[in-house]
Amino acid sequence: MSEELSLPRILPLGAIVFETLFLLVAIPIEGYILHRTLKFDKKTSIFYAIAMNVFSSVMGWSLFFLFEPILPVQIKSELISYVFFNYFKNPRTQSYIIMLSFVIFLSTFLMKLFLLKILIIVLDEVGKKEDEITAATSQRQKILKHERLRIQNSNLFTSTLIANSLSYSAITIIILIRDFAVRIR
Repeated sequence: MSEELSLPRILPLGAIVFETLFLLVAIPIEGYILHRTLKFDKKTSIFYAIAMNVFSSVMGWSLFFLFEPILPVQIKSELISYVFFNYFKNPRTQSYIIMLSFVIFLSTFLMKLFLLKILIIVLDEVGKKEDEITAATSQRQKILKHERLRIQNSNLFTSTLIANSLSYSAITIIILIRDFAVRIR
């Protein structure tokens, strides 16, 4: 049992560095999009972007380490080959990676959207904005408030989709540059 819980002797430093780089690229892009589209202040936008990206990264790596032990040996070999040596042994693996990337994009998007909604509710960002506008609410103002919340909900969806798409595009460009640089050598 102590062998199962031991730390690896070789750390995939490249994967760790690139995950950090991806976070450093995604957080400003998503923070900017949240600031521009949802009209949050810069500090709040960056806080939400950090929370969404770190949470989704932790969940992604947790799921990876949960499912990695039950993967077939051939897939484990492909993973090790890519993480340590930056190439796949089997050419078909790239098509699986493309499909998996699409699934990861959608699940990350839904996770970020869900987390952003929870953060807004918990931190009562919408309530603060509404309290600043009016202190006394009439029936008509309550209806308008619900309509604004519905519109903001659709804005959350589109803003999170745009932010996630742009950050994934930037990360894809970085991966392509890295692959191109490795092939040149």
